[in-house]
Amino acid sequence: MALSLFDDKSKQPTEQMLAKALGKQYQLWTDIAEYVIEKYPKAIKEWKYPGVKYGWSFRLKDKKRNIIYMGPREDHIMVAFIFGDKGVDAVQNSSLPQSIKDELLNAKKYPEGRGIRLQVHNKADVANIKILVDIKLAN
Repeated sequence: MALSLFDDKSKQPTEQMLAKALGKQYQLWTDIAEYVIEKYPKAIKEWKYPGVKYGWSFRLKDKKRNIIYMGPREDHIMVAFIFGDKGVDAVQNSSLPQSIKDELLNAKKYPEGRGIRLQVHNKADVANIKILVDIKLAN
């Protein structure tokens, strides 16, 4: 089974499918996606199918870069960001929990930046994701 709740390449997820599959977690998903759109109204919504191992994932992006990756999972939502040096510095100087700062600082550095993946289970997690979205958009 793929990591995503959606593993059939021939069936791109719809909002109805997403709501049904995520159940109570769907509100957290929409809170994050709507926040990104509110902060960056030109964001492009895009479902991607990178392969059978991962299944379908969702991203919000501008023309040149990805803002956030989101993946529907069995009991949570997986989100991911990639930050360049300025973004990493901004995260380190933010009010985010030290565990998030440490994970990003310890992530392997690639030419495009450092990546971080976080599980979203509740509104407190969404609040941290919103801070990361703000940092991403500012850097």
